[in-house]
Amino acid sequence: MAGRVRATVRDVAAETGLSIATVSRVLNGQPNVAPHTRELVLEAVGRLGAQAPRPRATPDAPTGAVYVRCPYVLTDYFGLIVSSVGETIELHGRQMILGAGESAQRTAVLPGLPDRPGVAGAILVLPPEPGEELVRLRDRGFPFVVIDPRTPPPKDIVAVSAAHFAGGRKLMAHVVELGHRRVGIIGGPVKWLPSEARLAGYTASLADAGVLPAPELLRHVPEPNIEHGYLAARELLDLPERPTALVAFNDKMAVGALRAAAERGLSVPRDLSVAGFDDIDISRAASPALTTVRQPLQEMGRMAVTLLMRLLSRHTLEALHVSLGTELVVRGSTGPAPR
Repeated sequence: MAGRVRATVRDVAAETGLSIATVSRVLNGQPNVAPHTRELVLEAVGRLGAQAPRPRATPDAPTGAVYVRCPYVLTDYFGLIVSSVGETIELHGRQMILGAGESAQRTAVLPGLPDRPGVAGAILVLPPEPGEELVRLRDRGFPFVVIDPRTPPPKDIVAVSAAHFAGGRKLMAHVVELGHRRVGIIGGPVKWLPSEARLAGYTASLADAGVLPAPELLRHVPEPNIEHGYLAARELLDLPERPTALVAFNDKMAVGALRAAAERGLSVPRDLSVAGFDDIDISRAASPALTTVRQPLQEMGRMAVTLLMRLLSRHTLEALHVSLGTELVVRGSTGPAPR
């Protein structure tokens, strides 16, 4: 099979709208380039991927690694984000120091970051630490960016997330358009910002259809995984009047709901519609494939690094809380409400 054609400097120039000469200066590490122009070129190289020409490090580029804290198992969701972060950090000529794995949740990392030798800044992915710790880290003048904050970030802390409310609203609007009115909601952990935002989006679309959310049709889980999705779906499907659709906080929980439906002899989507959120690999591997909401996980990683580099260059950021758009993906797990 023929290999992919490698991108050229001309391709990067076309992607950015800059001249070939300007792109060449950036890729050759020459200093006589405006910071904004350099960022445009590096972002375009990131979008073009492995086939793009590799930039050389700028001779006078600031030193210091980027500490990436992701205290979770690096599969599907978190793996996509961290991989994108690492690739983009490399494009900027810096090294990445990774702290990952669930055991890292029990380690007090943030207080020691400003004093850690060779670390210039940090990317914090869904940090479990309370907002007060983030404020203390900021007050020490240490540059960092939060990806997918668990709680509403303080207004002067830089954060990147997906449009959870808009995604939830689009998903529930799709379910409502199919005729479903009795919809079971399997929500994420209580007091998580994404949980609250998605739930608000779900209820907004139900309200548009004149439906008030029924308390008995709502379940929250302590951990957003397949097993807890299964247990919550089992409770909802065993109600005297079961729902005709289940909307889960994420794709993993929706897969758990599919399992609960199969145990009860329910055909999806003929007897029951099921939907998730995230559009990770498991959503396409499920049977039937899941209707879901696609989050721009890799773009979240790239955007976070770009914002951090601007902080390290002491640029003023006008947009501190960046929310990236989501996309409804309709597949085989949702269908018309049964009569």
